[in-house]
Amino acid sequence: MKLGSFSAGLVGVLAVVAGPDHLSIGEQPVMVVKANADENGKDGGKDRGKAGRAPSMPMARDPSAAVAEEYEAARRTGTREALELFIARHGDAPLAEQARAELKRLPR
Repeated sequence: MKLGSFSAGLVGVLAVVAGPDHLSIGEQPVMVVKANADENGKDGGKDRGKAGRAPSMPMARDPSAAVAEEYEAARRTGTREALELFIARHGDAPLAEQARAELKRLPR
């Protein structure tokens, strides 16, 4: 075996083992390239003079609304297990008392 072909094979194996996380100098991962393209806008860069809008996050959901929805789902299910699960998750919530009252009304 020649030393030259061994070296080329070794370089090839190292390139495969290194994977896409180890890029040559100046290269960027695909996601960085896509993110940069999105920053330029979908108009192909026609409005380069306008300042870009910062991405907005949706408003945080009201936790009490989520608890109320979970209570309604447990009540609609109408099983002891559903109400007990709701009480276990939200024992301090105001709706937990209603869930306990419903649980007492259910047949054993």
